[in-house]
Amino acid sequence: MKLISWNVNGIRAVMKKDFVEILYALDADVFCIQETKAQPEQIEVDCELYPYRYINSADRKGYSGTMIFCKKEPLSVHYGIDQPEHDTEGRVITLEYEGYYVMTVYTPNAGSELKRLDYRMDWDIAFGNYVRSLDKPVLICGDFNVANEEIDLKNPKTNRHNAGFTDEERNSFKANLLTQLQDSYRTLYPDKVEYSWWSYRFRAREKNAGWRIDYWLVSPELFDRVQDSKILTDIYGSDHCPVQLDFS
Repeated sequence: MKLISWNVNGIRAVMKKDFVEILYALDADVFCIQETKAQPEQIEVDCELYPYRYINSADRKGYSGTMIFCKKEPLSVHYGIDQPEHDTEGRVITLEYEGYYVMTVYTPNAGSELKRLDYRMDWDIAFGNYVRSLDKPVLICGDFNVANEEIDLKNPKTNRHNAGFTDEERNSFKANLLTQLQDSYRTLYPDKVEYSWWSYRFRAREKNAGWRIDYWLVSPELFDRVQDSKILTDIYGSDHCPVQLDFS
């Protein structure tokens, strides 16, 4: 199986940037999308690969949102994390398959001046508890809005107190998720330096001044089935690039 995760930073915007051609070229079994910024009736993707499509849009229009395209019908589909205070922004979809769940998540950003940091901390706890509540192991992908270690961003020293690299966010990521899941890319490639997000400012992508904030996290009991974990830095169309998990 090939599983792809991509924060497209607006599904309607990326549709104008060869998105359908990219879907066909990657030909993934499961294609997870974050930050759709659209309501279901605004999402029209003409791709015959995926008969099964699941959308979780935010109540607020033009904001957040997740989506999963898949070739095989899941046993069940669940939207959100069963916490009303966290389920209005369309951030999570969980598909159940035999033996495991596939989940996509768009983790809240702590925001400018860390205005949403407290909410982000509450979210991390609630999301971690939701993952623990599941009765099967999981493959979780998405934009987690945190660079876990200094190797995961170009300029760690100057970003120490910025959203996505605060001590609070990094410690929370470790405590709530990495205690129960493995970061597939870093487990396979402990010293490799690649990024999955670049600011649109300062020609950051051209300079490769990026952050690795998009992950495939895998339950330990499934990790022997992980064949590879990749960052597809040659694919454009968003300020993020897709990340891929090859799973037997």
